[in-house]
Formats: sequence, structure tokens, C-alpha cells
Amino acid sequence: MLRKIRLMAATLCFVLITLLFLDFTGTLHGWFGWLAKIQFLPAVLALNVGVVLLLILLTLVFGRIYCSVICPLGVFQDVIARFGRKGKKLPYSYSPALSWLRYGVLAVFVAALVAGVGSFVALLAPYSAYGRIANSLLQPLWMWGNNLLAYLAERMDSYAFYEVDVWMKSLPTLLVAVATVVVLFVLAWRNGRTYCNTICPVGTVLGFISRFSLYRITIDTEKCNSCGLCTRQCKAACIDGKQHKVDGSRCVVCMNCLDVCRKNALSYAPVWKAKKQETDRPAAEDKTNLSRRRALSTTALVLMGGALKAQEKKVEEVEMKRDGGLAPIKERKEQERLTPIVPPGAQSIRNMRQHCTACQLCVSVCPSHVLRPSGGLMTLMQPEMSYERGYCRPECTKCSEVCPAGAILPITKEDKSSVQIGHAVWVKANCVPITDGVECGNCSRHCPTNAIEMVASDPADPKSLKIPAINVERCIGCGACENLCPSRPLTAIYVEGHERHRVI
Repeated sequence: MLRKIRLMAATLCFVLITLLFLDFTGTLHGWFGWLAKIQFLPAVLALNVGVVLLLILLTLVFGRIYCSVICPLGVFQDVIARFGRKGKKLPYSYSPALSWLRYGVLAVFVAALVAGVGSFVALLAPYSAYGRIANSLLQPLWMWGNNLLAYLAERMDSYAFYEVDVWMKSLPTLLVAVATVVVLFVLAWRNGRTYCNTICPVGTVLGFISRFSLYRITIDTEKCNSCGLCTRQCKAACIDGKQHKVDGSRCVVCMNCLDVCRKNALSYAPVWKAKKQETDRPAAEDKTNLSRRRALSTTALVLMGGALKAQEKKVEEVEMKRDGGLAPIKERKEQERLTPIVPPGAQSIRNMRQHCTACQLCVSVCPSHVLRPSGGLMTLMQPEMSYERGYCRPECTKCSEVCPAGAILPITKEDKSSVQIGHAVWVKANCVPITDGVECGNCSRHCPTNAIEMVASDPADPKSLKIPAINVERCIGCGACENLCPSRPLTAIYVEGHERHRVI
């Protein structure tokens, strides 16, 4: 019964969290966005004391329920492990805890967190790892399915669905997501929760706390006949049937062992009951463990931090024909910025780097396709803004609404219009009135803050072609001018980011 309850709760949480990353409209976040905010590491980084204390209390009472129910990466491993053990009656075996590895990885993780090495933190954070998998591998399939429905609906004169662009936001992030799936697949297929009990820093922290949990899985030695069924069904490899011991720091409370024991020798009960049984019964005799033991397979830990210094995939210079083939132009290139641009609500680049876990939730819901994962080494996979496909609309605050880690703080539409995240820079050599000798003014017409004014290119001749003059004090860095500039392959106006945002 306990196992069924756990499975239903885990399935519900897993499906809803997955939908949060697949939903490109941001509709579901109003109802289920709290599931992202109760994840352990984002709650710690957001200084959400209430959630952190709740998770610690939950672990102190029930053990590592978080790892088996709330954490999407943990449930994802269970799904893989279920297929891996199909056809195997006794798929697992006990193995001693690799404490040196667990606490060694945790120490390096904490050091990287303190030092602000966000790329390493993002690689190991379990919630973020699953977010990248869902965003990079599952969301495109979801969007293609949506586009198919939109196509079919249009044929029936229905517009219940609308087509969306499906594109690769970041090659390094895609490669990391694929590598993460491969590593998890190998580990979970063969040995269940190996990742959780050797690499995952959240699993190590909660494992230490669960040593003192109130409820634990215990073995009654008087009933146990040492058949080894519980050991062979334990995906955490934490039940030593020979010694009749359960490693509480590695047990994820999946309840699988309770269902397979034919003698009812295992129980999930308060610790004082187990201690009372221990003192009341005589010393247990040595029993022969009839189960075969197999060695824990050695796994290669894939560390990809330094190897992924690849830049964002850039659009190749290909010639296109427009206006009936009479106007050959080049596809635009991404601007090289001295300072990256981070969304309103991030407050500063430093705040983004310190709090962001690169879960890609903000990237998933951005309707203008402005946010995309960074390709820089120190900020790998953390969101940055780029205006090739759209601009940051003043009325949109979706990224600030969904961020669970405090990297993008909540901001109102009114406040967003007065936050300067960067300023526009004009490049005279690329401007259409200068290069082609024709009127333009596109940047000025679409600037939402009227920060761009068209002035005569020749002050002595008021009738000369007009060029943009930028009032950097009024510019908020939304990118409308850059996005709509017709100059190719590089725009004549682009936005340079600010290290620290300011209110104008």
C-alpha cells in the first residue's frame, strides 16, 4: 500500500514538472509553478527558508522522500531502471557506500557554488539536469506535435492551436543534455540509483540528514530467513541482507523491498520500535546468505565542464532571395557584445551567476525567443538575451514569474519599463541611410521609450538623410531597434548589456 501511494505521488509530480518545461505558453505555471520552487537547490539559492526547512523536516521524519517523489531526476532514473530490470528476477545487489566519492563531490560542488562557477554547479544540480533534458530533448517533440495539430486544425477552419518555431537554442546545452541522458541511462539501467548515491550533491546532503530520520526501513532478524530478495530488489543497493542492515543514508524510501519480502521481516516504522525489538530479542546467530552477490559495475564519471567552451551555434552566411528574387540579402549574424544582457529582475550579472542553476525554465516560457543558454565557460547554460528572433516586450514578465532560484526576481510590468538592462549602440558603417542612401528610421519608429530620434546626417543640410541619435538615459535595452533593423549581416544598431541594472 505504501509503495502504491509513493508511486502515485511520484508520477503526479513528475508529469506536472515535465509539463512545466514543455508548456511554451506559460499557462501551467499559474497552477503548478510551486513544484519548481520546492526543489531543494533552487530553494537554497533563493534563500527560501520556509521551503528548505520543510524539506529538511520531511527528511528527518520520513527519510529521503524528496528523492523518490519530488525530485524529477530521481523519478526519471526509476523509469529507466524499471525498463532495465525487465526480465530480471533479481536485478540488483548490495554494495558498500562510496562515502569518499559522495562527500568529495559535495565538497567540490559547494566550493564551486561559493566561487560562482555556475557551469559546474549546473552540471551536477539534479533539478537543473532534468530541466535541460526536458527543454532540449522533449520540448521540440512537444512543439512539433503542437504544430501538427495546428496544421490539422487549420484545415478544419479552427484556430485552437497556433504554429511555433522549433529551433536549437544552444549546441553546448544540447550536448550536455544528451550526455546527461546517456550517463543516467547507463547507471540507472544497470544499478538503479547509483547517480543519486554517488554523484548527486542534493542526495548526499539529504542522505546525511536521513541518518537521523524518525521512520526507517528495518529488518526483523527473527523473521528474516536471509533469502536475499530485498537486497536483490533494492535499487539503492543499501540493504545488506547478510548483516541485516539498511544504510539509511542511501535508502530513498521506494518501498520496493516491503512488497517482495515473503516473511514480513521488513517494516517502515518509527526508529524506537526497531530499537526495542533489537534489545528484546537474543543475539542473532550467523546465517548463511544464500543469495549470490555480484560486483558493483565500475562507471566512468563524465565531467564536461572544461570541454564545452564551444560558442553558440551561429547562423551561416547564406544568401536569400526576397521580393521576387530581386533583393539578395544575407542572413543576420549574432552581435558580439562586450557585456552580456540578462533579463529585467536579474538585477545584475553577478546575481544571475550566483543564483541561476541553468534549469532552462525561463528559456522554455520566453514567448519572444529572446532568452537562450549561454555558451561561455563560466556561465555555461545560464540564460542570456539575444535579439535575432525577437525583442524583450515591455508587457512580458514570464521569466520573472517562473524562476525558482531567485536569479530573476519577480517584477511588475510597470517596473520593467523603467529598468535599464543595457543601452543601444549605433554603428554608422552598417546604417542603411549611409550605405544605401535611402531613408529608414525603423529603429526610431519601434522604440517603446522614444529613446531614438532621427536627425539630419549633415547638420548643415536639414534635408539630408536622417540617421538615429540615441538618448542612452531613456533607453532600457529592450532590443526592439536591434531586432527590427534591416541591415545585414550585422545590424546598424545593437544593445550592449550592463553589469548592474538601474532604474531610470
